[in-house]
Amino acid sequence: MDAATLWQRYQDWLYYHEGLGFYLDISRMRFEDDLVATMQPRFECAFQAMAALEAGAIANPDEQRQVGHYWLRDPDLAPNADLKQEIVETLEEIASFTQKIHTGTLHPPQAPRFTDILSVGIGGSALGPQFVAAALAPTAPPMQIHFIDNTDPTGIDRVLTQLQDHLPSTLVLIISKSGGTPETRNGMVEVKAAFRDRHLDFADHAVAITGKGSSLDQIATTEGWLATFPMHDWVGGRTSELSAVGLLAASLQGIDISAMLAGAKEMDAATRVPELRHNPAALLAFAWYFAGNGRGEKDMVVLPYKDSLLLFSRYLQQLVMESLGKEKDLDGNIVHQGIAVYGNKGSTDQHAYVQQLREGVLNFFMTFIEVLADRQGPSVEVEPGVTSGDYLSGLLQGTRQALYENDRDSITVTIPQVTPRSVGALIALYERAVGLYGFLVNVNAYHQPGVEAGKKAAAAILDLQRQVMQVLQQTPTSLTLADLAERLAAPDQQETIYKILRHLQANQRGIKLEGNPGHPTSLKVSRA
Repeated sequence: MDAATLWQRYQDWLYYHEGLGFYLDISRMRFEDDLVATMQPRFECAFQAMAALEAGAIANPDEQRQVGHYWLRDPDLAPNADLKQEIVETLEEIASFTQKIHTGTLHPPQAPRFTDILSVGIGGSALGPQFVAAALAPTAPPMQIHFIDNTDPTGIDRVLTQLQDHLPSTLVLIISKSGGTPETRNGMVEVKAAFRDRHLDFADHAVAITGKGSSLDQIATTEGWLATFPMHDWVGGRTSELSAVGLLAASLQGIDISAMLAGAKEMDAATRVPELRHNPAALLAFAWYFAGNGRGEKDMVVLPYKDSLLLFSRYLQQLVMESLGKEKDLDGNIVHQGIAVYGNKGSTDQHAYVQQLREGVLNFFMTFIEVLADRQGPSVEVEPGVTSGDYLSGLLQGTRQALYENDRDSITVTIPQVTPRSVGALIALYERAVGLYGFLVNVNAYHQPGVEAGKKAAAAILDLQRQVMQVLQQTPTSLTLADLAERLAAPDQQETIYKILRHLQANQRGIKLEGNPGHPTSLKVSRA
């Protein structure tokens, strides 16, 4: 395609939102214009389905659950007065609680004010708050935030060691809708132990963000925690950043959550327009559909050219892959849908995987995230007439051009600067794009049966571990792996039993293995 034709194509497909200063360019995706007409009936159905969803339609029939994260930034859209009041009251409670914490009106017994936040959650309860903290937290925030987002003991130890001197002035947020999420429950137990070891009352530092009536809600009430904020049944974890899950932590860090909500609300309005060419989320969904032939045949590489947006690709990874990665469609057909997402940041990846992207296997499409403003204030010139920000912009444009010249497609999303308003808009944009794409390919973007399957499998392994320990405690002599499996009535579980024993021995859990670990059948196991 010659330069003049390419320039015209850019103008034809450039989307601009004046109020947000937001641009979306899909001109470097090589679709033919007639595909738009072909896709039009699908988009009409998708727009109608999305409108029904926002009006309160049931999204998960098996759970009888609505999906209403859109109402969080515009409570007037909530389908009834009770939901609207719940949203408004939660925002008021977040503002009031933040004010009390920041002024020291509410403070820990051994310090004049809280200085740090320890957020304990997993999945969407961690990725959203982490992304927003990295993108928007002030250089000198009123409270520093730390995260426990896994059940890795070493990771937990590292965070608690970092907080050692500040533990008496640390506010702990425990985030779990049901209260039964094992990773979050484990983190809570570990943090409670750390407070107990320092002779600190955990309840004087603890806040629950959970579903009403959940086991965590009951614990917080019984133990007298500082506060409890709701996790609404109609908000999924991966779309919860603009609920109390993300807003409380952001507010405590001094981030303008009203601006985040305003940006999301404005983007929501833009992405409700039922016309493909005038709806940025629909344009994204269309580009994704084209890139992967509606089957996710290519990966989405997300490359933000701004250090503060480093975690955006991780945030999108869950939002996109958990929403769209489905074995069955809405009609029960086996479809194995999904789009793989990965990324880091520019220009770091000019020196990492861009080499393969330009010249290696063509199994991806690129999404560039561009930020127009380099910094607050003037920049020094690193060369005559050139700043470091000019280099960053040049590397983005050059990489985009080099990829296109070698038949690599790309999307460019441009925001004026990284602010609460623009981040809120980005969150809303991709939430809507995922929803529309789900309707285009006929999958339910709002449930996650595969995640639940993994949790059930893990629970079965832990139950087997308890049985292993019970048999060994009752057996005075050593056993071979086969003998142990037979006593457990699990002859087909020898590999799992072997891995359980190996883990227990490595952690001095009262297990002794004799023999060659590289030849499991040679092993004998006994109590240590």
